[in-house]
Amino acid sequence: MSGNTSNAVHSVPQPLGDCAEMGERFNFAQHIFTINAGRAEKRAVRCDYDQLTYGALAEHARRLAAGLSAAGVRREDRMMVFMQDVCHWPVSFLGAMYGGVVPVAINTLLTAPDLAYMLANSRARAVAVSGALLPTLREALSMCAHDVSLVLVSHPETIPFSGAGDGEALMNALRQEGVTTVVDMATWLSQQTPLAEAANTSPDSPGFWLYSSGSTGRPKGTVHSHGNPYWTAEYYGKGVLKIGEDDVCFSAAKLFFAYGLGNALTFPFSVGASVVLMAERPTPDAVFKRWIEQRPTVFFGAPTGFAGMLASPNLPKRSEIALRLVSSAGEALPADLGERFTAQYGVEIVDGIGSTEMLHIYLSNRPGDVRYGTTGFPVPGYTLSLRGDDGREVPDGEVGDLYISGQSTAMYYWENVAKSRDTFQGAWLKSGDKYVRNADGTYTYAGRSDDMLKVSGIYVSPFEVEATLVQHTAILEAAVIGVPDANGLTRVKAYVVLKDGATATSEELQAFVKERLAPYKYPRQIEFLDELPKTATGKIQRFRLRAANA
Repeated sequence: MSGNTSNAVHSVPQPLGDCAEMGERFNFAQHIFTINAGRAEKRAVRCDYDQLTYGALAEHARRLAAGLSAAGVRREDRMMVFMQDVCHWPVSFLGAMYGGVVPVAINTLLTAPDLAYMLANSRARAVAVSGALLPTLREALSMCAHDVSLVLVSHPETIPFSGAGDGEALMNALRQEGVTTVVDMATWLSQQTPLAEAANTSPDSPGFWLYSSGSTGRPKGTVHSHGNPYWTAEYYGKGVLKIGEDDVCFSAAKLFFAYGLGNALTFPFSVGASVVLMAERPTPDAVFKRWIEQRPTVFFGAPTGFAGMLASPNLPKRSEIALRLVSSAGEALPADLGERFTAQYGVEIVDGIGSTEMLHIYLSNRPGDVRYGTTGFPVPGYTLSLRGDDGREVPDGEVGDLYISGQSTAMYYWENVAKSRDTFQGAWLKSGDKYVRNADGTYTYAGRSDDMLKVSGIYVSPFEVEATLVQHTAILEAAVIGVPDANGLTRVKAYVVLKDGATATSEELQAFVKERLAPYKYPRQIEFLDELPKTATGKIQRFRLRAANA
């Protein structure tokens, strides 16, 4: 990767993978079950309630596929998976795909109105739901015209009690919302005969949906094929991270995220590794508990989570954990955060960037070659292009819009032609991120396209200012936006969250930034908050901060 390719599309060799498996007929679930047929007795997944071997995982999934068919849920019908990270989640996801039904992974933190929108938008025929989330589902069903006829309740013992009746009463309430069948998922599965053969799907058949985070506007149903997860495993799970059969994987990012789906299902199941799932929120203490008790060797997190962990008084000792590899995505990892984690545990954080549309990471640092402060190199198998406002390639050192081409690109956005045409441009996907390509071939994040600031006619990256601010010993988190001054010109404003017990003044922080960045980049205004507004993925919602200044 020469630093002299300043005006060329950045391409890297494509790994061969086991392409023989990607013929005209390909079912991703069947692919997973076939490659693990010799590991029937090995533990595939462990959650807070139980565990499944690879043999049991395949059997349960095939039972689910048969049950869906018997209930009249047909090929390419949608089944919503609105479930905490438990063993029933991969059973539901792979079982649906095995039978040609399209699972729709849903954020468990959604409010009822958001869920109602997705129920109506996807026209889901079935829902697999955690008992703990049943009240939200019931409320959502009452708010929309829906097509749901079957609800599978995972762990009904977790249905919350509010004095309005027991779990059975709540399940009856769903029937009053037009749902024909509401059953205990475990009992229902035991009554099914495993489906003998997978649906006759191809690599290009609709496989599953993921909804975008919806930080602005309505969330978009992103349609992925059966072949897409195969390529993310080949390119990143095997090709870059080198995850192997002996690994135990644990992801703070939940399965309903593209990042979490790869971390805790696609990557480990593609090599016969084991997975630790956690139903509760990934607080530092909850993560530490699994680190110590379950001894994962690979951990997947996000910058916000790492910041909270390193600030925790309960941070485990190096001798208490078994991590060999740590991955980060969601937002660019500040160099200081990565360096402090490595100093603490002797393990690098491999920072990368991916998206719902590309399914997983396409630009990443590499184990053993981590360049903190950058997002590393293109993942082999993907082609990257940085373009200016005129659509032409920009030279090294200049900010450009990032475009990606690769086999894992989503097919389209469901019922959103305009946005599909804007994002999926032939072989290219417009990421919405801005980057700078460095002379050594690495890429440095410069913010979202709609987050970039132009101050005194010069682009300013909010992330650059944020990354500088969080180096201050008093600051836990920071978010930067542009606000108009009295003349209507853009000026930099910072929102900061201080660490517990820490103090700092605006003047002190402004001087701190001035010492480290060009003068025009320092924040003219600083506002202190108890917490920053974020999406469920932990991404800062700068649009909410901008709205507060409108």
